[in-house]
Amino acid sequence: MKKQVLNIFTVLALGLAVVGCKNEKQAETSEAKEVAEVAVEAKYKAIAEESMIMWEANKIVGGHSGTINLSNGVIETKGNALVGGNFIFDIATLANTDIEDAEQKAKLEGHLKADDFFDVEKFPNASFEITSVEGDNVSGNLMMKGIKKNITIPVKVGMNEDMMTITSDVFTIDRTEWDIKYNSGKFADPAKLGDYMIKDDVELKISVTAKKA
Repeated sequence: MKKQVLNIFTVLALGLAVVGCKNEKQAETSEAKEVAEVAVEAKYKAIAEESMIMWEANKIVGGHSGTINLSNGVIETKGNALVGGNFIFDIATLANTDIEDAEQKAKLEGHLKADDFFDVEKFPNASFEITSVEGDNVSGNLMMKGIKKNITIPVKVGMNEDMMTITSDVFTIDRTEWDIKYNSGKFADPAKLGDYMIKDDVELKISVTAKKA
């Protein structure tokens, strides 16, 4: 499975460009919203080992990429249409995929899980709860570090007998809106940070595979 995850990410990484402060992939973000009331005809249970968030974060020079695995999740449908769902991601599974040296890889992963970034001991999970679906655009409450914001992202939905997939386009969020501020030019002097300044925009892609319950 580890090899499969790496292969998936390799394909994704080849298509990613270094992002600036704002671009056309920026997710529309607003305050958390209530889940829309919709009729549900079927539910699909997410397959944890085949579902994940893929991420890429950049400094002024260089950057890193990796994955965060799904813990559990449910997709709700009406006919063949996606109408709802909720997903929980285990931040403790955060893994780097671009560093080959085992010691450096472990050092980065440990730092990302510490309180400078995700503070895994205090906030072990992230979640995404779909609040509404309009065409190919899905809106949902993304919660990290106890902070919940609604984002709207384009997705592709696939159906094959009793299997279903949801794959988002690559999109970016401003990490500081979820209190991830380490080495951000908004909260420290960019001149002093120099090449250590980390861009606020982080690229994400959500991929979920599920089986009819």
